[in-house]
Amino acid sequence: MLFLIIAIGVLLIVLATTKFKLHPFMSLLLGTLFVGFATGMSLELIVESINSGFGNLMMSIGLVIVFGTIIGVILEKAGAAYRMAELVLRIVGPKRPQLAMSIIGFIVSVPVFCDSGFIILSSLRKALAKRAKVAVASMSVALATGLYATHTLVPPTPGPIAAAGNIGADQYLGTVILIGFIVAIPAAIVGYLWAVKVGTKIVVEEEINESGEEYDYDKVVASFGKMPSTFQAFLPIVLPIILIAVGSVVSMVGMEGGLANFLIFLGKPVIALFAGIIAALPLLPKYDEETLTGWVGKGLVDAAPILLITGAGGAFGTVIKNSGVEDIIQSWNISDVFTGALFLVIPFIIAAALKTAQGSSTTALVVTSSLVAPMLPVLGIEGAVPLALVVMAIGAGAMTVSHVNDSFFWVVTQFTGMKVTDAYKAQTMATLIQGLTTIIVTMILWVILV
Repeated sequence: MLFLIIAIGVLLIVLATTKFKLHPFMSLLLGTLFVGFATGMSLELIVESINSGFGNLMMSIGLVIVFGTIIGVILEKAGAAYRMAELVLRIVGPKRPQLAMSIIGFIVSVPVFCDSGFIILSSLRKALAKRAKVAVASMSVALATGLYATHTLVPPTPGPIAAAGNIGADQYLGTVILIGFIVAIPAAIVGYLWAVKVGTKIVVEEEINESGEEYDYDKVVASFGKMPSTFQAFLPIVLPIILIAVGSVVSMVGMEGGLANFLIFLGKPVIALFAGIIAALPLLPKYDEETLTGWVGKGLVDAAPILLITGAGGAFGTVIKNSGVEDIIQSWNISDVFTGALFLVIPFIIAAALKTAQGSSTTALVVTSSLVAPMLPVLGIEGAVPLALVVMAIGAGAMTVSHVNDSFFWVVTQFTGMKVTDAYKAQTMATLIQGLTTIIVTMILWVILV
């Protein structure tokens, strides 16, 4: 009965979001209250669970999400994404335009939301497709799948951070980032291969820009004005990752002393991401109210719904935990059935069902991580690598699949000119293959590393 109540609570969240178009934050709260009342929890415990679940998660990752979003906005508005794209194009070469777009998306989506990343790079994608004389749809799918890979797997993107926080992996964020990159590479590769195989066969009407002229690569780059240097463009992304990685290594090897303590301090995600903001300040074209207040304010506005959804997910998870589900799971001895890598199929299926039903990868990551968190201690899943791989399994499910209820699906179709039926063949099928590839790679890594 308890598990039936939780299942109904999840169904309520999905229906409220998809059928009645209620914001995921409110849907999560409704589901949380339903589970609390239906399981017979006391009124005081329901309130305490909501407050502690929301507050504890915000305490650990709230500022990390805010800082990551601010960095993304600055990179977007300062033209840093274009500078990154130019470097990739020089390395990969003009003869592999789809590969270049995939790599560009892979990098840009680490701090920038995949929807925003696609819009930012849309004119570059069109111009490069024209210059290389390749199908626009092929370039679009390559960019979309590159963006999608890191969006669902690599912090400081909010979804993976929220999942890590819910299952207690926020203290191992360096490991999550490292494994996230490793797992995201095969996901991006299969997306690129699908773009080349299927996207090249899709024909869309020739695209023109707002002035009515065909896109020209050189004009697109020149129209952006003076762009930051390559070092300046990459530093806000690379610096936090390096600091977190160094702090994680120092902690793991057990170094002691003043220097070790300082490196561990710098490696704390909140400090590392704040350092990323400081590194992003030289990207500002000027220091005035428009940039220092406006751009930062845009980051805060973008972060607000993610914070609320993440916090509500934390409340939902805490109510489930306090409902007694952990004791029931422990009495089942499920470790005899779901052993090792096989367990990863559970969060994958849950996240895939949620993603397919309600469209949001972030919501799927948040809700699934809340649901599986009580199972992990019972199964003895703890430590940096096992918890990081659980985040990857959830992220794999959150990829599967992008279709008409996903905002990213419509961004790709509208900015590409693909018909919905063509987008199902290209974008939706690509995300299905990416999700399946990711869970397979994750399970293989479990066998090797755990």
